[in-house]
Amino acid sequence: MVAAARPTVSVFAHDDASKVLSSAPLPAVFTAPIRPDVVNFVHTNMAKNKRQAYAVKYEAGMDTAAESWGTGRAVSRIPRVPGGGTHRAGQAAFGNMCRGGRMFSPTKVWRKWHRKINKNQRRYAVCSALAASAVPALVMARGHRISQV
Repeated sequence: MVAAARPTVSVFAHDDASKVLSSAPLPAVFTAPIRPDVVNFVHTNMAKNKRQAYAVKYEAGMDTAAESWGTGRAVSRIPRVPGGGTHRAGQAAFGNMCRGGRMFSPTKVWRKWHRKINKNQRRYAVCSALAASAVPALVMARGHRISQV
């Protein structure tokens, strides 16, 4: 998309909106090419830089002395909680399919949370977004009411 050419803008008096004082040339940034793909890419990646790391505790779900009973008992070979005298004894443990077990692939804090964006790309996105704000059709498509402006 290319922005509509707008060489000049009217300068109005601050006390009387109908009185035109002069006209000024529109800054060149408003005629920059409109690239929604670049703006979206930069916005998405910059939004990731506000995130905080999160994870489950590394030993969560692994806090029992469970061992497998092996084969020959007509039960699965998942580790089982030892002991007796409690409902927990003999229950499966550790696995991600077990109640009270650890999750599959526990989340880690060393995940790649932030993204680096090229400075030139950031600047290009700002220029492109500014240029898009000069096209009334695009502004109205966003839901802004500018018919009286």
